[in-house]
Amino acid sequence: MQFGQYSIPGHVIAHLSDPHLLADGAKQYGVVDTEAGLELALARLARLDPAPQALVFTGDLADKAEPKAYARLREMVEPAAAAMGAEVVWVMGNHDERATYARELFGEDGDRTQDRIHDIDGLRVIAIDSTVPGYHHGALSDEQLQWLAGLLATPAPHGTVLAMHHPPIPIPMMPVAAIIELHDQQRLAEVLAGSDVRAIIGGHFHFTSHSMFAGIPVSVASATCYTGDPAPLERFVSGVDGHQAVNMMHVYDDRIVHTVVPVEDAPEVSGYPSDVRAQFEALSPEERHELVSSKTSPLYAGE
Repeated sequence: MQFGQYSIPGHVIAHLSDPHLLADGAKQYGVVDTEAGLELALARLARLDPAPQALVFTGDLADKAEPKAYARLREMVEPAAAAMGAEVVWVMGNHDERATYARELFGEDGDRTQDRIHDIDGLRVIAIDSTVPGYHHGALSDEQLQWLAGLLATPAPHGTVLAMHHPPIPIPMMPVAAIIELHDQQRLAEVLAGSDVRAIIGGHFHFTSHSMFAGIPVSVASATCYTGDPAPLERFVSGVDGHQAVNMMHVYDDRIVHTVVPVEDAPEVSGYPSDVRAQFEALSPEERHELVSSKTSPLYAGE
């Protein structure tokens, strides 16, 4: 039921990034429990109504590309996604290795680029592999750009979301990270110009960021492992065990709304139980407006 001017979204997508799982429950940097961060994120998403139709993971799925880490990732994510009725979309990151990634997640042999297409009820999600073997920066080959251009020549019913690990935007809050950004971004811009791509989503930074690229909104999700502190005190770079978050994408006919969802619960200071929703729905639109908008409403008596 809608309470305001906008109808309900046509698609709901959860955007997660950089879980960096390790084999046998090992801790990242000896302290970060990457499994716990992912568990918190999945539990948070399981509460949502409507539930996401897809869980899109934009890379760095396994910290050291260990087979056991990918197996554990599937063990954690696939049942949770199935319970939500969501499709899982994997995207390669610079910490992943193509051969192991392909074998453990898709049962395929070889070390080709890991580019795939997903149809989420008419919304096309293209997972493109922006990794460079042996390096942490990103790049797209001529063959990948030609493949992408061929796909985009035919619009999807509800448009396209391009999912990649290296987001094509500036990094003003952590300038050194520009060394390992996506190279030759203009070549991608030329392919995307005039296409049906409605959003570009990525990870890699370990903090949330937003921008535009080739006239297309770009949304970067934080990590579920450790995060990058964009305002550290007297540190050149600072990774911290806190502020983990995922993004929710609500896709409407003419726009996409991105919402940052922290994975950790925080102490509640105000609120109402979930059964209040039914009471709100039973009211007329005029009654709801007066109850919520009026400064003299009994809802605000205790402030």
